[in-house]
Amino acid sequence: MGRSEESGEARVRLPQLRLDELLEELQARVDAARGTRDRVHSLLEAVLTVGRELDLEQALRRILDAAAALVDAEYAALGVIGPDGRRLSDFLTVGVSDEEIARIGPFPEGHGILGELIRHPEPLRLRKLSEHPASFGIPAHHPPMHTFLGVPIRVRDQVFGNLYLTEKRGGAEFDEEDEAILSTLAVAAGVAIDNARLYEESRLRERWLRTSAEITHSLMSGSERGEVLGTIAERSREITGAALAVVAVPMAGTDALTVELAIGQEADAHRGLVLPVDDSLIGLAFSTAAPVTSPDISRDGRVSAGPPRFSGLGPAVAVPIGSGDGVRGVVLLVRTAGRSPFTEEETGPLLGFAAQAAVAMELAERRQDAEQIALLEDRDRIARDLHDLAIQRLFATGMTLQSAGRFIDHAGAKERVLRAVDDLDETIKIIRTTIFGLRARDDDASPGLRARVVRVVGEAAPVLGLAPGLRMEGLLDTHVPRETADHVVAVLSESLTNIARHARAGHADVVLETDGRTVRLTVADDGVGIPPGGRRSGLANMAERARKLGGDLERSTPEGGGTRLVWQVPVRDR
Repeated sequence: MGRSEESGEARVRLPQLRLDELLEELQARVDAARGTRDRVHSLLEAVLTVGRELDLEQALRRILDAAAALVDAEYAALGVIGPDGRRLSDFLTVGVSDEEIARIGPFPEGHGILGELIRHPEPLRLRKLSEHPASFGIPAHHPPMHTFLGVPIRVRDQVFGNLYLTEKRGGAEFDEEDEAILSTLAVAAGVAIDNARLYEESRLRERWLRTSAEITHSLMSGSERGEVLGTIAERSREITGAALAVVAVPMAGTDALTVELAIGQEADAHRGLVLPVDDSLIGLAFSTAAPVTSPDISRDGRVSAGPPRFSGLGPAVAVPIGSGDGVRGVVLLVRTAGRSPFTEEETGPLLGFAAQAAVAMELAERRQDAEQIALLEDRDRIARDLHDLAIQRLFATGMTLQSAGRFIDHAGAKERVLRAVDDLDETIKIIRTTIFGLRARDDDASPGLRARVVRVVGEAAPVLGLAPGLRMEGLLDTHVPRETADHVVAVLSESLTNIARHARAGHADVVLETDGRTVRLTVADDGVGIPPGGRRSGLANMAERARKLGGDLERSTPEGGGTRLVWQVPVRDR
């Protein structure tokens, strides 16, 4: 009996043990199913959350947060691929503090393991990050990272960027389920990003349309050209996120452009600059009648000579005002350093906007022509009336007085009559001179001071071996008399000749400005300076010209070496 009882108890315990194992296995599967259900719910919730966001930056942040939470990663990053398709233009992180980011240094551009996903846009899962051949270039102070999971984000048929996840919590490795979940999120992220970009484009078009309506209203209401150009430059700067807007137009009688308007960062350094058409980024846009872009204008060799004026600035685009042979100027927009370059999608509306600027300038010129024609017609009418009416009456009055003088016996009275006749003759001469002046055309005038200075600087460039920077401010053609202008041109020519002969300079700047009271010419170079025993006959001539006009000449040595001459004289009424 004892053995049978023991064997019976064994048979009872064996099914019980198997049942416990089955129950435990069932419980594990239930737990796994619940975990999968929870992760699917979390994935769906993440997809819905990301899909509701229409702001692109916020959408990227939500995608990154959701990715880190779904695969339980300690660190996450999202790299946006730049227009060249080879580097990262933007980089967002989760899990790294601002202090750590500051210690690490600049954000990565897409080398090493990050560039592997750019070159091969397929999911990449690594047990140990350092074992991959492309794992190199990790900067100092970077947190230690071992496990890695990366997936590309596609927007339609293009790879927008990549998700990078490292350090799965608990020391575990990323598995196939993590890869599947992250790949699913990447698909939803691509749709969300596309929606956000389309929304942003629609908002941008709306802003361009509103601004176009504003410009059209200004044109129809007869606003001045300067006011309309100012509105165009300011609105273009605001819509494109540019830090600087510059408008350059051709100078009459020269082959150069002058900066008529500058708004924003470093604007003061641009106003009045004279730019060559054949040797500048703005000039290239003018001569080709097509947009010209620069990824970093502060390092662009197409920037003309002149004072440093792009500090802290980077991507730029120069857009012609008008098209074909009707280009009337150039609009230059510059963003701060580190910002994204201008794309074709942005230059399209800019071209349309610049075309409106051309219309504004055309209307302003037509109004000016109409006003000039009206003025000339008025002058002709006045001259005709003076000739046909005033002179004839004065002449008749003189003849009458002269005839009446024969019948006057009193010597004093007769002398007064004859003096009045002479006065009438002199008045007739004055009126004839006035008539000649009224009928003279402005086209007969000689070139203004601005055009003469541009010509002198251009002629000196081959002799100097460099193109001097040139900036002019104020109403130089209006406020500076002809005699003073002749002295200005002579002093400028002498200064540039001295630089070419003695300075051995690598850079030269010319600034000419007037405030209506004085005119000041500044010529500076970075050459060897004037030796102690050197000839100073040229300086003496310049100083003598200044003294004759009631001004003076100052010579100094800048901190970086070279010579700086300031020739200044008062402006007298013509």
